[in-house]
Amino acid sequence: MLSHNHPEYGLDQMTLDPEVRMHLDRVLSEQRQRGKLADFGFSPAHRMLLTGPPGTGKSMSASAMAHELGLPLYTIRLDGLISRFMGETAAKLRMVFDAVERTRAVYLFDEFDALGAERIAGNDVGEARRILNSFLLFLDELEPRSLVIAATNHAGILDRALFRRFDLVVGYDRPSRSEAVEILRRRLSVMDTSRVSWAEVASGTTGLSHAELVAAAESAAKQAILGGSDVIDPAVLDRALAERRATAGA
Repeated sequence: MLSHNHPEYGLDQMTLDPEVRMHLDRVLSEQRQRGKLADFGFSPAHRMLLTGPPGTGKSMSASAMAHELGLPLYTIRLDGLISRFMGETAAKLRMVFDAVERTRAVYLFDEFDALGAERIAGNDVGEARRILNSFLLFLDELEPRSLVIAATNHAGILDRALFRRFDLVVGYDRPSRSEAVEILRRRLSVMDTSRVSWAEVASGTTGLSHAELVAAAESAAKQAILGGSDVIDPAVLDRALAERRATAGA
C-alpha cells in the first residue's frame, strides 16, 4: 500500500515540456522558501495533481522533486488501498494521513482515479462518496510542510470537485519529436551514437511516451553490449522504436 525510497536523480535528468518544468520549479521554489512566505502569511503550494497518458513522466517528476527537496518519497498505490469493504479503506486512508502529518516528505498518490472517480465500481455509492469526502477534508487540512502529489492517467473520470482542491494541476503529454530525441540521447549517453542520424530517428518517435522511448533506447543499447560493442546500430534503434510503436498502437 505504501512504499518509500530516497530518489537519486533530479529534474535536470529529465526531459520535460518547458511549461511543465516551469510549474515544477515554481513549486520547488515555494517549498524551499516556505519560511519567507510564512513571514507574510502565505503558504507554499503543497497539493499537486499531475494528469496525462501513461509513461509521460508523472511519477518520475514526483521522484525528482523529492530529490530536489532532499526528502524521501512515499508512494501510495490507491488501487491497492481501495477495499470492497469501505470501512477498511477509511482505516487505511487514516493511517496514510497520520503518516503525512508526522513525517515531512513527498507523498505520491498514484493511480489517483481509483479513489477520485465519480463512481467507484462495485462499491456502495454513498460509502464511496464518504471516502472521497474524507480525502478532500484531508487535503483541505493538510499542513504545507509536506508535498502531496496525486497522479492520474484518466483525468476525465475524476470527480470535478477534486480539481479545485489542488494548488496546481499540471498536464503531461507525449514528447514532441525534439523532446523524444533528447530523451533517447540522454539514455544512450554512455554509448557511442556517432552512427545515429537523430533527424532520421525523430520521425520514428511520434506517439511514443517517455517510458516507451527509454525502453527502446535500452533495448538497442543492450543488444550492442551483448554483441561486444558500445556502438549503437541505427537499424537496431529504428527496430526497437518500431516495436514500441506497434505495442503502443502509435
